Amino acid sequence: MAVNAPPGWMVPSARLWRMRLTQVAAAGPVLVVIAGVAAGIWAGARAGAVAAAVAAVAAGVVLWVERRRYLAWAYREREEDLIVSRGVLVRRVSVVPYGRMQFVEVTAGPFERVFRLATVQLHTAAAASDARIPGLERDEAARLRDRLAMLGEARAAGL
Repeated sequence: MAVNAPPGWMVPSARLWRMRLTQVAAAGPVLVVIAGVAAGIWAGARAGAVAAAVAAVAAGVVLWVERRRYLAWAYREREEDLIVSRGVLVRRVSVVPYGRMQFVEVTAGPFERVFRLATVQLHTAAAASDARIPGLERDEAARLRDRLAMLGEARAAGL
């Protein structure tokens, strides 16, 4: 569980953080070398060292932002709706009533598949109220999809 999640809230898997860390760890050093070599060729060794240092600091900032983003995601299933909370600078909370859901989608990109993760996307008639929960274990994503679909059908029947 993330430190920022209140009691009763669910958070993405720790694998999501490992996936983001791996992405930055793989791309960061490559970009540092490219920036250093390119600047060194065009402007000299000192400029190359400065460019490499700037790229390394930028990779560190990206890593810090990704950690904050990971810690900001949380969701909670309630009796009548699903609440999804996210955001680092601007905190967003989406409340999606089960009866308003049109369909629930589970997706997994190439990196997510390697880390055995999936993203649950809820779609409603109002695009602004769509909610997305990234970084769920595959089993949890399937469970949540089935539960939300069942609750959505049960609540929509009364409309």
